Amino acid sequence: MTWQNWAGNQRTDPARTVVARDAGDVVDAVKAAERDGLRVKALGSGHSFTAVSVPEDVALVVPSDPAQVRIDASGLATVPAGLTLRALNALLWDRGWALPNLGDIDAQTVAGAISTGTHGTGARHQGIAAQVRALELVTADGSVLTCSAAENPEVLHAARVGLGALGVLVTVTLQAVPAFRLHAVETAMPLDRVLDDLDALAAGNDHFEFYWFPHTDIAATKRNNRTAADGPVRGRVAEWVGDDLLGNGAFELVCRLGARMPRTVPVLNRRAADRFADAEYVDRSYRVFTSPRRVRFLEMEYAVPRAALREAFDGMRGAVDRHGQAVTFPVEVRVAASDDIPLSTASGRESAYIAVHVYRGQPHEAYFGAVEAVMTALGGRPHWGKMHTRTAADLRRSYPGFDTFVALRDRLDPQRRFGNSYLERVLG
Repeated sequence: MTWQNWAGNQRTDPARTVVARDAGDVVDAVKAAERDGLRVKALGSGHSFTAVSVPEDVALVVPSDPAQVRIDASGLATVPAGLTLRALNALLWDRGWALPNLGDIDAQTVAGAISTGTHGTGARHQGIAAQVRALELVTADGSVLTCSAAENPEVLHAARVGLGALGVLVTVTLQAVPAFRLHAVETAMPLDRVLDDLDALAAGNDHFEFYWFPHTDIAATKRNNRTAADGPVRGRVAEWVGDDLLGNGAFELVCRLGARMPRTVPVLNRRAADRFADAEYVDRSYRVFTSPRRVRFLEMEYAVPRAALREAFDGMRGAVDRHGQAVTFPVEVRVAASDDIPLSTASGRESAYIAVHVYRGQPHEAYFGAVEAVMTALGGRPHWGKMHTRTAADLRRSYPGFDTFVALRDRLDPQRRFGNSYLERVLG
């Protein structure tokens, strides 16, 4: 059975696919792979642009039954690792809980989201992996390892962003918070004003981000703030018009036209920025954080030290001028608090994220390469699930905990049962 990711840039024909219902099935699949001399990769929902989860031998679909979710009175939610964030968010809400921060899509599995470092935005908020309090991991010898602050804490510490290199996640325990609503305000602003006032905008909002449409001087800003008050409500028709018709349908047409007629891109981007950044509403937190993504694209995202954001943005803008003449996709800029996870892009430092995209089928090598050179020079760390060309030799210098992580991998998986070509490149 041929497998491919959401973007269509990663494809493989695994020797076999195994669907696991519980930890016992995962153990059996790992032991069978060892017997046959095969490598195993757990399949997520395919939303990584890199080959981090590409199964070269055995594709393992991990448990995902929502009936297995358990939530205690303190908001500790133990969930099957293959459950999607979309399903988890709705289930948590029905029981009075929510995750404190999310990325901008909810199609990923819980395991995939934490393993690649999905982060969201908010100067005072960490990524999803920082909410992990315990996990259950099937290791290369078929053992089921329970990891928490009390048991195997060094494995928990690293496996929160583990790239699938340490074993197969079966369950994950996340710290949820009481369910909350967000007041969303989306508006267009002059780009220079946003860049000049970014620290104040980030500090003055629970969650702030902006999109810059190349070849324009416009930033489409998004402010999301917690609220207990009533506010504007997006009805089903308004939601469909905003997310499906304008946010996806019309944008698909813009991308197609820009690909065929590059000289029209500046005008198209200006109109898109004005149209997309004009909304205000109050809704459940997860509905505000996330939105559908139906227009296919390729993406590179880098985390740089927060203080280097302006220099990184200016360098990226220069790369657009040189190599991105036909880029219709906006550049996304977010911020996040630091954490202590060894392979998290925010490990040990407050971070700013710059994400660049191109429409499917469009050339990206020169554009992404130029952006990557800028980010690398500023100490940037690539998102593990998004395109980059970095290798273990230079990534080691980017992460103080890199060698500790690799040593743990050597102990848990000396035969590289959970390896693939991507992990060989980035971990050695």
